Amino acid sequence: MNDLIERFLAYIYRTHSQSADTAEAYSRDLNQLKDYLEAHSIQNFEDVDRKTFMAFLAELRVLPNGKTSSNATICRKLSAYRSFYQYLNEYIGIQANPLETIHSPKRSRKIPSFLFLHEIQTFLDTYDTSKLNELRDKTMFTLLYASGLRLSELIGLKWVDIDLDARIVHVLGKGNKERIVPFYKGLVPLLKEYKLRYWMHYAKDGEEFMFLSNRGTKMSARGVQYLMQKHADAIDFRMKVHPHMFRHSFATHLLDNGADIRIVQELLGHSSLSTTQIYTHVSMNHLSEVYESAHPMAGKGI
Repeated sequence: MNDLIERFLAYIYRTHSQSADTAEAYSRDLNQLKDYLEAHSIQNFEDVDRKTFMAFLAELRVLPNGKTSSNATICRKLSAYRSFYQYLNEYIGIQANPLETIHSPKRSRKIPSFLFLHEIQTFLDTYDTSKLNELRDKTMFTLLYASGLRLSELIGLKWVDIDLDARIVHVLGKGNKERIVPFYKGLVPLLKEYKLRYWMHYAKDGEEFMFLSNRGTKMSARGVQYLMQKHADAIDFRMKVHPHMFRHSFATHLLDNGADIRIVQELLGHSSLSTTQIYTHVSMNHLSEVYESAHPMAGKGI
């Protein structure tokens, strides 16, 4: 079973933009399935029937702390297992597919967490850019908010992807889809200062990636997450923050200030408009203001 998992992971790595994070997630899910099967004396994936898989799902539902896994978690795992069995059917010749008649549970639409504009400003304005590490961090997180990038897109940026004159960033997103996202004029001096003072100090010969650790290596996703929370704690934010909150805030603030939802969809790199529509809930204050100012009966006490 280990061999089949490794072959599938190599296939996933080749076909999913060489994403190590995607392969790692599949690896965790598949090894969880393998461990369950071995514990029940099942040595081959082709011997798994619907009843066995349903029992496995029931076990997945119960977490070690006594709580239950969310529908979103189960959906994600089912997606991984479906992809795996499709691979086994198509490329390995295994006929069994215990998931054929198993349906995913309904996913509840989770409202994204975001920061208000004054919170974003406080977060970004409290860096001491006389310190090289803080100059790097402020530049990273300012670009994250300015262009609504995913964390993987941010750490994957190379200097060739940035056009300082046109103020645009070329982004390679999910599924190898390319998009162009602008950033505001005030970010240009910060990017130039970062490159001159920090990047040129730590970058080794031939380095292309924009954001580097002080060892001269490409920033990791975990490293960026750690630095963000570290700064939030240092300025007494008293909340858990994560890089995707800046992407959520980017979309929320654009919509709140009247941006067309299809433009925001394009900027975020969403393939479906319904994905972008999740941000519209936070623009209700703006909608109310427009309604009050535009409706002829509003404000007349009728």
